[in-house]
Amino acid sequence: MPPASAIVNDGNVVYDAHTNDVAPSGTELKSALLHRNLQHAPIRVIGASGNHLHLSSGRRILDSTGGAAVACLGHGNERVKKAVARQMEEVSYCHTLLFTTPAAEGLAQELISSTNGAMAKTFIVSSGSEAMEAAMKLARQFFLESIPPQPRRTRFVARRESYHGNTLGALSMSGHVARRALFEPILMDNVSHVSACNAYRGMSNGETTDEYVARLAQELDDEFTRLGPDTVCAFVAEPVVGAALGCVPAVQGYFQAMQDVCRKHGALLVLDEIMSGMGRCGTLHAWEQEGIVPDIQTIGKGLGGGYATVAGILINHRVIDVLSRGTGAFAHGQTYQGHPVSCAAALEVQRIIREEGLVDNVRKMGILLEHGLKQRLADHPNVGDIRGRGLFWGIEFVRDKATKKPFDPRDAIAMGVHEKGMQPPYHISLYPGTGTVDGRMGDHVLLAPPYNITASDVALIVKLASQVVEDFFAEQKQ
Repeated sequence: MPPASAIVNDGNVVYDAHTNDVAPSGTELKSALLHRNLQHAPIRVIGASGNHLHLSSGRRILDSTGGAAVACLGHGNERVKKAVARQMEEVSYCHTLLFTTPAAEGLAQELISSTNGAMAKTFIVSSGSEAMEAAMKLARQFFLESIPPQPRRTRFVARRESYHGNTLGALSMSGHVARRALFEPILMDNVSHVSACNAYRGMSNGETTDEYVARLAQELDDEFTRLGPDTVCAFVAEPVVGAALGCVPAVQGYFQAMQDVCRKHGALLVLDEIMSGMGRCGTLHAWEQEGIVPDIQTIGKGLGGGYATVAGILINHRVIDVLSRGTGAFAHGQTYQGHPVSCAAALEVQRIIREEGLVDNVRKMGILLEHGLKQRLADHPNVGDIRGRGLFWGIEFVRDKATKKPFDPRDAIAMGVHEKGMQPPYHISLYPGTGTVDGRMGDHVLLAPPYNITASDVALIVKLASQVVEDFFAEQKQ
C-alpha cells in the first residue's frame, strides 16, 4: 500500500504524513511561507549537531544524506561558525562590479590550487542552478570570441535521466522527465539528450565495457552530426549522476571517449559536479578519477557544506585564454556573486577538508560503506543495484531482480522507504528519488554522509538503512 504522502511528481519529497512532527491540520494555511505543499507543513527542525537533526517533537534523526548531499562536515562546525562571524564583522556585502574581498579572493585561490593549476579561474554564485546558467552563457561567449568567431554554436547536448538545476536554462539541460513535464512548453528547444552511462540498465547482455563506451561515444558523435557539429557549444554531464539516477558512476573510459568526441567536433566539455564533486566521490574533483580535465566545471553542495548558499564554476585555461584575447570580460554578473559571507564559509569548509585530510577519509569510509551495504543488501530480492563512489551511494529497488522490472510509480516505494526510516526505531533520513529507469518509473534512495564520519558511524548507517529496507519490503509482502 503506498504511503500517505502528498507528492509532487518531480522526484522530490514534499510531505511526510507518517510522523508526529507535522503541524496540525490547517496550520499550513496560516503560514506566510510558500512550502512545497500548500496543504501540509513540513517537519520542523529546531536544531542540528554533528550527524543529527533535532525536531520540534523532541526526536533526533540521523542525517545520513547531509540533506541533499550538502552537509559534508555535518552540522554545527565551530570553525565554520566562527569564520562566518568574523566575516560579518569585516564586511557582509559589497558589489562585485566595483569591489572584491579577501574572502572571495581566498576561496578562488583555494579552489584553483586544488586543481593543481588545471583550472584558471573561478566564478562564485549562490546556487547550483545559477552555476549551470553561468556555464551555459560562458560556453556561448567562448565561441563568439574565438578566432574566427563561431556564432552558429547555440546548441547543447546533455543526457537523459540527468538533473542540472531548476531555473529554465538548467532545467532545459536536465533530462529528468518528471521534473521537466510541467514546464516543457517554456523550456529551451536548443538542448537535446543522449543516453546516460548506466551500466546496470544500459549495458547489453554480453557487451564489454569497451563496447559499451564505444556505443555511447558513437551515439554522441551521431547526435553532433545530426545537429550540425558547428552548432553545438558543449556536451554536459554529471560524472556520478546524483538525484536523477541514484549515484550512478560512469564506466571506465567513458569520459575520455566523450571528451574525444567533443574535441573532434570543436565543442566544450562541461562537467556538472554540483552534487558529486568537492570531495564527495573520493577525490576533491570527480574528474580526477576520469583522466581528463573539463573545459568548465560546476560545483556546489559540498563547496560550502550547507553553512552558506554558495556554488560556482571552475574554468579551464583554454576558455579563459580566449576571453582574455577577446573582450577581456565575462558578460554575466549577479547581485550576490562572490558574496563575502558565503565565500568565507566555503573557504573555511575547504580548509577543514584539506587540513584534516577528509577526502582521504571519504575514500576509506566509502570502502566500508560499500562493503557493509553490499554484504547486507546485495542479495535482497528487491534490491536491484548498489552503486556509487566515496561517500555517495545509491540503492535501486526493483519488483523483480532477474528482469530488473521496476515498481509501479503509484506504489511510491522510495517514498515509503524514506518514511519508514523516519519512524521509530530507526530514526534515519534516507534521500528518496524516483524516475530511476526512464524519468518516471524506478525508485532509489541515496546515502551521502559527512566526510568526517567514523567507522562506527558507517556501521550504524549500514545497520539502520539495511534494517529499514528489509522491514519495509517484508511488510509489503504481508
